[in-house]
This record gives sequence, C-alpha cells and structure tokens, in this order.
Amino acid sequence: MTTQQTDLGNADLLGDEAVADPYPLLAALREHDPVHWSAKYRSWFVTRYDDVAAALRDERFSSDRITPYRRAKLDGPDADPGVRAAFGVLEGWMVFKDQPDHKRLRRLLSRAFTPRAVTRMTATVEDIAAELLDGIVGRGTGDVDLIGDYAYPLTASVIADMLGVPREDREQFKDWSDQITGLVFGGMGDATRHAVGAEGMADLTAYLADLVRAHERDPADDLISAMISARDDRDALSHDEVIATGVLLLFAGHETTTNLIGSGLLALLAHPAQRRLLDARPDLVAGAVEEALRFDGPAKTVARVMGDDVELRGRRLRRGERVFLCPSSANRDPEVFDAPDTFDVTRERSGQLGFGLGMHFCLGAPLARLEASIAIPRALARLPELRLTDEPLSWHPVLLSRGMQRFPARFTAP
Repeated sequence: MTTQQTDLGNADLLGDEAVADPYPLLAALREHDPVHWSAKYRSWFVTRYDDVAAALRDERFSSDRITPYRRAKLDGPDADPGVRAAFGVLEGWMVFKDQPDHKRLRRLLSRAFTPRAVTRMTATVEDIAAELLDGIVGRGTGDVDLIGDYAYPLTASVIADMLGVPREDREQFKDWSDQITGLVFGGMGDATRHAVGAEGMADLTAYLADLVRAHERDPADDLISAMISARDDRDALSHDEVIATGVLLLFAGHETTTNLIGSGLLALLAHPAQRRLLDARPDLVAGAVEEALRFDGPAKTVARVMGDDVELRGRRLRRGERVFLCPSSANRDPEVFDAPDTFDVTRERSGQLGFGLGMHFCLGAPLARLEASIAIPRALARLPELRLTDEPLSWHPVLLSRGMQRFPARFTAP
C-alpha cells in the first residue's frame, strides 16, 4: 500500500493520487478508521455503508451548511458583497434546506418535475444523442472527448429544453456552471473559488431572472412556467424561489448526469467483457446504469453539518462540526456488496447510495437514469470500436463530486 493509504492521519481526498482514484484511500478509511477526523479539513469523514445510510436519513445531520457559513464569514462589513450574494442564492436551494423548508419546496417542485415530464423527454434525449454522435462521426478524425463532445452537450441540452432555455445558450451557462462548481462542490485547495464562483453565480442568476420574467409574461410548456404556476391550497413558489430553483436545476441538471454518463462509459471501456455482455443483452442497460452509480458514481461525498451531538462508533460528532458522508465508499463496502471492486452489469442487489436516501433523495434521479440509459449504449453502438487512449484522464479536483474534466477516446473513423 502507498504512504497515502497507510498514513490515515494525513488522508487527503484532494491529493493528486486520490483525485485520480479515491477508492484505495476510502477502503483504508472504511476498514481502519470509518469515522475519521481530518485535521486538514476540520471535518469528519464517514465511510461505512450502514453509517452513511443512517446519517442520510438522520435530521441531526443537517443539510443547511450554507446559513452557518454565511453568518460566520459573510455577515460582516468586510465581506465581499458578490460572494455574499452568491451564498444567498445557494441558501435558497432545496438541497441546502432542512425541514420544514425542504418539504415545502420539494412538494411544490414535485408538481412541476413529474414522472410524466421526464418520460416525455425520451424522444428528445434520443434525438440529441443521435445528432451529437452523427457530428462526432462526421468529423472523420476518430478522436472524441466523451465529456466535452458528448456527455456535457447532451445533458445540458436536455435540461435547457426542459426549462425553456434556448439550446444555443448552453455553452454560456456551461462557463457559468464551471465557475460555480468550486463554490458548491468544495475545491477546498483553491483560494479563488469563492470569488470565481460568485462571478458565475451573478451572471447565471441574472440570466435566469430575465428568463423567469419573460415566462411570467408569456407562459410556455416548460419547467420554468410549471414552477411559476406550481401551487397547492396553501402555497406557491415566490419569484425569487423560482429563480433560485432554476439556477439549481440548470447547474445540477447536467453536472451529475454528465459525470454519470462519463463514468459509465469509462467502466464499460475498461471492462470489455461487461461491454460485450451489454451489447448482447440490451435489457441489462438499467442494471448497467445502477452499477455505474455504485462502482464509480458522481457523488463522492455529501456534506452535512451536525445539528446536535451524535455518538458514532465511539466518536462524538459535535454540534456545528462538518461531516462528509461518503457514498463512493459506502457503495464499495464489502459488508454489503459482494466483490465490491468488480464492475458487474448483472449485479442483482444494488441498494447503491448514489442518489441519496430519505427526504433528500435526488428529485432528478429518474431523468438522470433515462439520459444515461440512452446515452451510454448509443455511444457504444454508434462509435465503431470505441476505446480508451493512452492519454491520462483528468478529474475534477473537488471533494463532493466525481467526474472527468476531459475523457479522450478513439474510435474507427469511417
């Protein structure tokens, strides 16, 4: 084992080795120090399946990590007003809400983000995938970046279509989303991430505010109009809540699914026998997506703040302390999964935690599954002899998510 794996006192998920492959370090933590205090990040890391699953359901592990930070760091006169405004938008996101605010926002948003709205996107996802793959093949070079040329434009186009954002603006909001990534996902080694993220948040929020105002004047058959009209006997989303939720959906609606498609394709290219099995049995695609979520899913960690003191495996997690729950480790826990480091599209028992559990279970999970179940097999079928190159993969150096910046691959050009 490497020094990084054995010296758990200095365990660092943002070290170069762990960014490229976090699983050896996570396995060491899971076995030897499953409730690990990191002095470097002044945070707990929880790595065993049962503990992560229980904590995801436990309201003492608070999702509201934004309000405490804002009060401690951004309410003073010397705080950057742009950063304060960016955190104000984040504070309105449903994913950073505890009860009862989370339940209220989720109830209203569920009226817009219905299974029917997702299902009717099937033909759109198929058409976008076909258009992108035709363009890749049409270049005639045999080289492709499966993230930049395929996974990102597919997922960005889908969420743009659903929200009513002009598809031609997707590159613009990709730049803004890239800026916001460090703000949301925890690139903790980057001293500029708050300032850069605040700039992207300001631009994206202004863009969405204009779009919401246009939809308020002239409703359309899309998610923004559905959010504006979402109401029940007691409540409705406010103008600012529609804007904040629109920003959340534009950001989260492509980021996670882009990473899922990328990791799914990588796993299949790295495991040719599993790819051949999926080629021979297309009925296994749903299982392949679940296995991609388990084996190398987009949720590396989930941040929580302790709302009360909790005793866990002999450690006292105190009120106000930050905790990183690690689905990426839980999903390879040998106490739960047979041969957890093996990628197996026929795995019968999933139970993976890639979309969370409890009240914060990902509302967009059905859409992500739909996109991945179409995008992954279509790419394998349309790009002849698609294979990995010798170029090293480049991963986002952040704590919360797991995804590639670029995914170079090669296929046989016509």
